[in-house]
Amino acid sequence: MPDAFICDAIRTPFGRYAGALSPIRTDDLAAIPIAELARRNPKVDWQALDDVIYGCANQAGEDNRNVARMALLLAGLPVDVPGATVNRLCGSGMEAIGQLARAIRSGEAHIGIAGGVESMSRAPFVMPKADSAFSRASAVYDTTLGWRFVNPKMKAAHGIDQMPETAENVAVDFKVSRADQDAFALRSQQRALAAQASGALAQEIVPVTVPAKKGDGTVVSQDEHPRETTLEALARLKPIVKEGGSITAGNASGVNDGSCATLVASEEAAKKHGLTPRARILGMASAGVAPRIMGIGPAPASKKLAARLGIPIAKFDVIELNEAFASQALAVLRELGIPDDAAHVNPNGGAIALGHPLGASGARLVTTAMYQLQRTSGKLALCTMCIGVGQGIALAIERV
Repeated sequence: MPDAFICDAIRTPFGRYAGALSPIRTDDLAAIPIAELARRNPKVDWQALDDVIYGCANQAGEDNRNVARMALLLAGLPVDVPGATVNRLCGSGMEAIGQLARAIRSGEAHIGIAGGVESMSRAPFVMPKADSAFSRASAVYDTTLGWRFVNPKMKAAHGIDQMPETAENVAVDFKVSRADQDAFALRSQQRALAAQASGALAQEIVPVTVPAKKGDGTVVSQDEHPRETTLEALARLKPIVKEGGSITAGNASGVNDGSCATLVASEEAAKKHGLTPRARILGMASAGVAPRIMGIGPAPASKKLAARLGIPIAKFDVIELNEAFASQALAVLRELGIPDDAAHVNPNGGAIALGHPLGASGARLVTTAMYQLQRTSGKLALCTMCIGVGQGIALAIERV
Protein backbone atom coordinates (compact mmCIF):
# COMPACT_ATOMS: atom_id res chain seq x y z
CA MET A 1 0.00 0.00 0.00
CA PRO A 2 1.20 3.56 -0.62
CA ASP A 3 2.37 5.56 2.37
CA ALA A 4 0.63 8.74 3.51
CA PHE A 5 2.89 11.71 4.23
CA ILE A 6 2.33 15.01 5.97
CA CYS A 7 3.82 17.56 3.60
CA ASP A 8 2.85 20.73 5.46
CA ALA A 9 0.94 21.70 8.59
CA ILE A 10 -0.14 24.98 10.12
CA ARG A 11 -2.49 26.23 12.79
CA THR A 12 -3.91 29.43 14.16
CA PRO A 13 -2.88 30.66 17.58
CA PHE A 14 -5.16 29.27 20.29
CA GLY A 15 -7.26 31.97 21.92
CA ARG A 16 -8.71 32.10 25.41
CA TYR A 17 -12.43 31.81 26.05
CA ALA A 18 -14.03 35.13 25.04
CA GLY A 19 -10.53 36.25 24.09
CA ALA A 20 -8.73 37.58 21.05
CA LEU A 21 -10.17 35.11 18.51
CA SER A 22 -13.74 35.12 19.80
CA PRO A 23 -14.95 37.74 17.27
CA ILE A 24 -14.16 35.34 14.38
CA ARG A 25 -16.92 33.03 13.16
CA THR A 26 -16.09 29.35 13.55
CA ASP A 27 -16.29 28.61 9.82
CA ASP A 28 -14.04 31.59 9.08
CA LEU A 29 -11.59 30.38 11.73
CA ALA A 30 -11.58 26.95 10.11
CA ALA A 31 -10.75 28.46 6.73
CA ILE A 32 -7.62 30.30 7.89
CA PRO A 33 -5.10 27.39 7.97
CA ILE A 34 -6.54 25.96 4.72
CA ALA A 35 -5.96 29.28 2.98
CA GLU A 36 -2.45 29.42 4.42
CA LEU A 37 -1.64 25.94 3.11
CA ALA A 38 -2.80 27.07 -0.33
CA ARG A 39 -0.65 30.19 -0.14
CA ARG A 40 2.44 28.29 1.00
CA ASN A 41 2.17 25.57 -1.63
CA PRO A 42 1.53 27.34 -4.96
CA LYS A 43 2.57 24.35 -7.11
CA VAL A 44 -0.36 22.25 -5.92
CA ASP A 45 -3.25 21.78 -8.29
CA TRP A 46 -5.91 22.40 -5.66
CA GLN A 47 -8.65 21.15 -7.94
CA ALA A 48 -7.04 17.71 -7.65
CA LEU A 49 -7.66 17.51 -3.89
CA ASP A 50 -9.53 14.31 -3.11
CA ASP A 51 -11.04 15.55 0.14
CA VAL A 52 -10.91 17.99 3.03
CA ILE A 53 -11.68 16.28 6.34
CA TYR A 54 -12.09 18.38 9.47
CA GLY A 55 -12.82 17.41 13.03
CA CYS A 56 -15.28 19.41 15.10
CA ALA A 57 -16.88 18.43 18.40
CA ASN A 58 -19.73 20.93 18.60
CA GLN A 59 -21.43 21.43 15.22
CA ALA A 60 -24.34 23.24 16.88
CA GLY A 61 -23.64 26.80 15.75
CA GLU A 62 -21.56 28.41 13.00
CA ASP A 63 -19.82 25.04 12.64
CA ASN A 64 -23.05 23.35 11.56
CA ARG A 65 -23.90 21.97 8.11
CA ASN A 66 -20.47 20.42 7.48
CA VAL A 67 -17.90 23.00 8.55
CA ALA A 68 -15.18 21.29 6.47
CA ARG A 69 -17.06 22.04 3.26
CA MET A 70 -17.83 25.59 4.39
CA ALA A 71 -14.21 26.20 5.36
CA LEU A 72 -12.69 24.99 2.10
CA LEU A 73 -15.05 27.21 0.12
CA LEU A 74 -14.37 30.20 2.36
CA ALA A 75 -10.64 29.53 1.93
CA GLY A 76 -11.02 29.85 -1.83
CA LEU A 77 -10.49 26.24 -2.87
CA PRO A 78 -12.30 25.11 -6.05
CA VAL A 79 -15.94 24.11 -5.71
CA ASP A 80 -15.01 20.67 -7.09
CA VAL A 81 -13.23 19.82 -3.82
CA PRO A 82 -15.44 17.87 -1.39
CA GLY A 83 -15.38 18.14 2.37
CA ALA A 84 -16.46 16.04 5.34
CA THR A 85 -16.71 16.80 9.04
CA VAL A 86 -16.01 14.06 11.59
CA ASN A 87 -16.76 13.94 15.30
CA ARG A 88 -14.82 11.87 17.82
CA LEU A 89 -15.21 14.68 20.35
CA CYS A 90 -11.75 15.72 21.66
CA GLY A 91 -10.07 13.33 19.22
CA SER A 92 -11.81 14.72 16.14
CA GLY A 93 -8.83 16.50 14.57
CA MET A 94 -6.62 13.44 14.98
CA GLU A 95 -9.39 11.23 13.64
CA ALA A 96 -9.57 13.42 10.53
CA ILE A 97 -5.85 12.97 9.82
CA GLY A 98 -6.06 9.23 10.41
CA GLN A 99 -9.06 8.86 8.11
CA LEU A 100 -7.34 10.73 5.28
CA ALA A 101 -4.19 8.66 5.75
CA ARG A 102 -6.22 5.46 5.55
CA ALA A 103 -7.88 6.63 2.35
CA ILE A 104 -4.47 7.35 0.80
CA ARG A 105 -3.04 4.01 1.90
CA SER A 106 -6.05 2.21 0.42
CA GLY A 107 -5.60 3.97 -2.91
CA GLU A 108 -8.96 5.75 -2.76
CA ALA A 109 -7.30 9.15 -2.30
CA HIS A 110 -3.96 10.67 -3.24
CA ILE A 111 -3.90 14.15 -1.70
CA GLY A 112 -6.06 16.04 0.76
CA ILE A 113 -6.28 18.30 3.78
CA ALA A 114 -7.14 17.11 7.27
CA GLY A 115 -7.45 19.04 10.50
CA GLY A 116 -9.99 20.49 12.88
CA VAL A 117 -11.60 23.54 14.39
CA GLU A 118 -13.41 24.64 17.53
CA SER A 119 -14.59 28.01 18.72
CA MET A 120 -15.73 27.34 22.25
CA SER A 121 -16.30 31.06 22.77
CA ARG A 122 -18.99 31.03 20.08
CA ALA A 123 -20.69 27.75 21.03
CA PRO A 124 -24.42 28.55 21.15
CA PHE A 125 -27.23 27.75 23.54
CA VAL A 126 -29.70 25.22 22.17
CA MET A 127 -33.31 24.35 23.00
CA PRO A 128 -35.14 21.06 22.46
CA LYS A 129 -38.52 20.99 20.77
CA ALA A 130 -41.61 20.21 22.85
CA ASP A 131 -41.95 16.47 23.44
CA SER A 132 -45.75 16.51 23.43
CA ALA A 133 -48.62 18.57 22.11
CA PHE A 134 -49.33 21.76 24.07
CA SER A 135 -46.26 21.18 26.24
CA ARG A 136 -45.10 24.23 28.18
CA ALA A 137 -41.86 22.63 29.32
CA SER A 138 -38.63 24.27 28.19
CA ALA A 139 -34.90 23.71 28.55
CA VAL A 140 -31.75 25.45 27.40
CA TYR A 141 -28.34 23.81 27.05
CA ASP A 142 -24.94 25.46 26.78
CA THR A 143 -23.04 23.61 24.05
CA THR A 144 -19.59 24.86 25.05
CA LEU A 145 -18.69 21.63 26.84
CA GLY A 146 -20.28 18.58 28.34
CA TRP A 147 -23.57 16.69 28.25
CA ARG A 148 -26.88 17.85 26.83
CA PHE A 149 -30.07 16.01 25.76
CA VAL A 150 -29.10 13.22 28.15
CA ASN A 151 -30.51 9.75 27.53
CA PRO A 152 -31.82 8.41 30.88
CA LYS A 153 -30.63 4.93 29.92
CA MET A 154 -27.09 6.26 29.44
CA LYS A 155 -27.23 8.05 32.78
CA ALA A 156 -28.39 4.91 34.55
CA ALA A 157 -25.80 2.64 32.92
CA HIS A 158 -22.69 4.83 32.83
CA GLY A 159 -23.41 8.10 34.63
CA ILE A 160 -23.01 11.54 33.15
CA ASP A 161 -19.92 12.80 34.96
CA GLN A 162 -18.78 16.17 33.67
CA MET A 163 -15.19 16.42 32.44
CA PRO A 164 -13.72 17.76 35.71
CA GLU A 165 -15.57 15.02 37.59
CA THR A 166 -13.97 12.35 35.39
CA ALA A 167 -10.58 13.90 36.13
CA GLU A 168 -11.32 13.72 39.84
CA ASN A 169 -12.29 10.06 39.40
CA VAL A 170 -8.97 9.37 37.68
CA ALA A 171 -7.04 11.17 40.41
CA VAL A 172 -8.70 8.98 43.06
CA ASP A 173 -8.64 5.67 41.19
CA PHE A 174 -5.01 6.04 40.06
CA LYS A 175 -3.78 7.81 43.19
CA VAL A 176 -2.53 11.02 41.57
CA SER A 177 -1.88 13.65 44.22
CA ARG A 178 -2.74 17.34 44.04
CA ALA A 179 0.95 18.21 44.48
CA ASP A 180 1.96 16.07 41.51
CA GLN A 181 -0.80 17.59 39.39
CA ASP A 182 0.27 21.14 40.20
CA ALA A 183 3.92 20.31 39.49
CA PHE A 184 2.91 18.88 36.12
CA ALA A 185 0.83 21.97 35.33
CA LEU A 186 3.73 24.26 36.20
CA ARG A 187 6.05 22.34 33.86
CA SER A 188 3.52 22.70 31.06
CA GLN A 189 3.34 26.47 31.54
CA GLN A 190 7.11 26.84 31.79
CA ARG A 191 7.75 24.77 28.69
CA ALA A 192 5.13 26.63 26.67
CA LEU A 193 6.51 30.02 27.64
CA ALA A 194 10.04 28.87 26.77
CA ALA A 195 8.81 27.58 23.39
CA GLN A 196 7.15 30.92 22.71
CA ALA A 197 10.31 32.79 23.65
CA SER A 198 12.53 30.60 21.45
CA GLY A 199 10.23 30.85 18.43
CA ALA A 200 9.59 27.09 18.37
CA LEU A 201 5.82 27.49 18.50
CA ALA A 202 5.83 30.33 15.98
CA GLN A 203 7.01 27.82 13.38
CA GLU A 204 3.61 26.12 13.40
CA ILE A 205 1.40 29.22 13.69
CA VAL A 206 -0.11 31.50 11.05
CA PRO A 207 -0.92 34.94 12.52
CA VAL A 208 -4.60 35.88 12.47
CA THR A 209 -5.88 39.38 11.87
CA VAL A 210 -9.02 40.07 13.87
CA PRO A 211 -11.06 42.78 12.13
CA ALA A 212 -11.80 45.99 13.99
CA LYS A 213 -14.69 48.40 13.50
CA LYS A 214 -12.12 51.02 12.60
CA GLY A 215 -8.54 50.63 11.41
CA ASP A 216 -6.54 47.60 10.39
CA GLY A 217 -7.58 45.24 13.15
CA THR A 218 -5.51 43.32 15.68
CA VAL A 219 -2.92 40.70 14.72
CA VAL A 220 -2.84 37.65 16.98
CA SER A 221 0.42 35.78 16.46
CA GLN A 222 0.85 33.54 19.51
CA ASP A 223 -1.18 31.38 21.84
CA GLU A 224 -3.12 33.44 24.34
CA HIS A 225 -3.52 30.87 27.11
CA PRO A 226 0.02 30.37 28.56
CA ARG A 227 0.65 32.32 31.75
CA GLU A 228 3.39 32.88 34.29
CA THR A 229 2.67 31.09 37.54
CA THR A 230 4.31 29.37 40.50
CA LEU A 231 3.70 26.25 42.55
CA GLU A 232 2.56 28.47 45.39
CA ALA A 233 0.00 30.21 43.18
CA LEU A 234 -1.29 26.90 41.83
CA ALA A 235 -1.56 25.47 45.33
CA ARG A 236 -3.79 28.37 46.41
CA LEU A 237 -6.44 27.61 43.79
CA LYS A 238 -9.64 26.06 45.10
CA PRO A 239 -10.88 22.67 43.84
CA ILE A 240 -13.64 23.00 41.25
CA VAL A 241 -15.38 19.63 41.66
CA LYS A 242 -15.69 18.98 45.39
CA GLU A 243 -14.38 20.11 48.74
CA GLY A 244 -11.01 18.48 49.30
CA GLY A 245 -10.70 17.51 45.65
CA SER A 246 -7.59 17.98 43.54
CA ILE A 247 -8.86 19.37 40.20
CA THR A 248 -8.44 23.14 39.83
CA ALA A 249 -8.49 25.68 37.04
CA GLY A 250 -4.71 25.64 37.22
CA ASN A 251 -4.17 21.93 36.53
CA ALA A 252 -6.87 21.62 33.84
CA SER A 253 -6.82 22.55 30.17
CA GLY A 254 -8.49 25.70 28.93
CA VAL A 255 -11.69 26.44 27.05
CA ASN A 256 -10.33 27.77 23.79
CA ASP A 257 -10.67 28.76 20.13
CA GLY A 258 -8.47 27.63 17.25
CA SER A 259 -8.05 25.63 14.06
CA CYS A 260 -5.35 23.51 12.44
CA ALA A 261 -4.82 21.90 9.04
CA THR A 262 -2.36 19.41 7.56
CA LEU A 263 -1.62 18.69 3.90
CA VAL A 264 -1.39 14.92 3.41
CA ALA A 265 -0.36 13.13 0.22
CA SER A 266 1.00 9.90 -1.18
CA GLU A 267 4.61 9.90 -2.36
CA GLU A 268 3.46 9.97 -5.99
CA ALA A 269 1.08 12.87 -5.38
CA ALA A 270 3.75 14.77 -3.45
CA LYS A 271 6.10 14.55 -6.42
CA LYS A 272 3.36 15.52 -8.84
CA HIS A 273 2.43 18.63 -6.86
CA GLY A 274 5.94 19.76 -5.92
CA LEU A 275 5.64 18.87 -2.24
CA THR A 276 8.27 17.62 0.19
CA PRO A 277 7.14 14.86 2.55
CA ARG A 278 8.02 15.71 6.15
CA ALA A 279 6.54 12.85 8.14
CA ARG A 280 5.08 9.44 7.34
CA ILE A 281 1.81 8.59 9.09
CA LEU A 282 2.42 5.11 10.48
CA GLY A 283 -1.04 4.36 11.83
CA MET A 284 -3.83 5.26 14.21
CA ALA A 285 -5.76 3.35 16.85
CA SER A 286 -8.58 4.11 19.26
CA ALA A 287 -9.83 2.37 22.39
CA GLY A 288 -12.80 2.56 24.73
CA VAL A 289 -12.74 2.95 28.52
CA ALA A 290 -15.37 3.55 31.19
CA PRO A 291 -16.85 7.04 30.66
CA ARG A 292 -16.30 7.95 34.35
CA ILE A 293 -12.52 7.66 33.84
CA MET A 294 -12.38 8.83 30.24
CA GLY A 295 -8.99 10.47 30.88
CA ILE A 296 -7.14 7.15 31.00
CA GLY A 297 -8.09 6.46 27.37
CA PRO A 298 -4.69 7.34 25.84
CA ALA A 299 -3.04 4.44 27.69
CA PRO A 300 -4.93 1.56 26.01
CA ALA A 301 -5.05 3.41 22.67
CA SER A 302 -1.27 3.94 22.70
CA LYS A 303 -0.59 0.35 23.75
CA LYS A 304 -2.90 -0.90 21.00
CA LEU A 305 -1.15 1.19 18.34
CA ALA A 306 2.34 0.35 19.59
CA ALA A 307 1.56 -3.38 19.46
CA ARG A 308 0.08 -3.08 15.99
CA LEU A 309 3.13 -1.22 14.69
CA GLY A 310 5.64 -3.32 16.61
CA ILE A 311 7.16 -0.19 18.14
CA PRO A 312 7.71 -0.13 21.92
CA ILE A 313 6.52 3.04 23.67
CA ALA A 314 10.12 3.62 24.79
CA LYS A 315 11.23 4.00 21.15
CA PHE A 316 9.28 7.21 20.53
CA ASP A 317 11.50 10.28 20.53
CA VAL A 318 8.59 12.69 21.00
CA ILE A 319 5.26 12.12 22.73
CA GLU A 320 2.48 14.68 22.43
CA LEU A 321 -0.06 13.80 25.12
CA ASN A 322 -3.05 16.10 25.29
CA GLU A 323 -3.31 17.51 28.79
CA ALA A 324 -7.05 17.59 29.34
CA PHE A 325 -6.19 17.46 33.04
CA ALA A 326 -2.92 16.93 34.85
CA SER A 327 -4.47 14.02 36.76
CA GLN A 328 -5.24 12.03 33.63
CA ALA A 329 -1.99 12.94 31.89
CA LEU A 330 0.00 11.66 34.87
CA ALA A 331 -2.12 8.51 35.17
CA VAL A 332 -1.53 7.79 31.48
CA LEU A 333 2.22 8.36 31.71
CA ARG A 334 2.48 6.04 34.69
CA GLU A 335 0.42 3.37 32.90
CA LEU A 336 2.84 3.64 29.96
CA GLY A 337 5.93 3.49 32.20
CA ILE A 338 7.03 7.06 31.47
CA PRO A 339 8.38 9.44 34.16
CA ASP A 340 6.13 12.31 35.24
CA ASP A 341 8.65 14.91 34.08
CA ALA A 342 9.94 13.17 30.93
CA ALA A 343 11.61 15.77 28.72
CA HIS A 344 10.33 14.23 25.49
CA VAL A 345 6.67 14.43 26.55
CA ASN A 346 5.08 17.74 25.57
CA PRO A 347 8.47 19.47 25.33
CA ASN A 348 6.77 22.70 24.22
CA GLY A 349 4.00 22.55 26.79
CA GLY A 350 0.59 20.98 26.46
CA ALA A 351 -3.10 21.83 26.63
CA ILE A 352 -2.91 23.06 30.23
CA ALA A 353 -0.77 25.91 28.93
CA LEU A 354 -1.58 26.10 25.22
CA GLY A 355 -5.31 25.43 25.42
CA HIS A 356 -7.70 22.78 24.15
CA PRO A 357 -10.07 23.85 21.36
CA LEU A 358 -11.66 20.42 21.16
CA GLY A 359 -11.90 19.63 17.45
CA ALA A 360 -8.54 21.24 16.64
CA SER A 361 -6.41 19.76 19.41
CA GLY A 362 -5.71 16.37 17.81
CA ALA A 363 -4.42 18.00 14.64
CA ARG A 364 -2.38 20.41 16.77
CA LEU A 365 -0.66 17.51 18.54
CA VAL A 366 0.35 15.98 15.21
CA THR A 367 1.51 19.33 13.84
CA THR A 368 3.57 20.12 16.95
CA ALA A 369 5.11 16.64 16.94
CA MET A 370 6.11 16.94 13.29
CA TYR A 371 7.92 20.23 13.83
CA GLN A 372 9.56 18.97 17.01
CA LEU A 373 10.94 15.92 15.18
CA GLN A 374 12.40 18.22 12.54
CA ARG A 375 14.01 20.53 15.10
CA THR A 376 15.57 17.70 17.07
CA SER A 377 16.27 15.25 14.21
CA GLY A 378 14.17 12.70 16.05
CA LYS A 379 12.64 9.77 14.19
CA LEU A 380 9.36 8.72 15.81
CA ALA A 381 6.52 10.58 17.51
CA LEU A 382 3.42 9.37 19.30
CA CYS A 383 0.39 11.64 19.57
CA THR A 384 -2.41 10.62 21.92
CA MET A 385 -5.39 12.04 23.77
CA CYS A 386 -8.41 11.20 25.88
CA ILE A 387 -11.95 11.60 24.62
CA GLY A 388 -15.24 12.33 26.36
CA VAL A 389 -17.71 9.47 26.95
CA GLY A 390 -14.75 7.16 27.48
CA GLN A 391 -12.29 6.78 24.61
CA GLY A 392 -8.67 7.27 23.73
CA ILE A 393 -6.94 7.79 20.39
CA ALA A 394 -3.32 7.54 19.28
CA LEU A 395 -1.48 8.29 16.04
CA ALA A 396 2.20 7.72 15.20
CA ILE A 397 4.39 9.52 12.70
CA GLU A 398 7.96 9.08 11.44
CA ARG A 399 10.19 11.89 10.24
CA VAL A 400 11.40 11.48 6.64
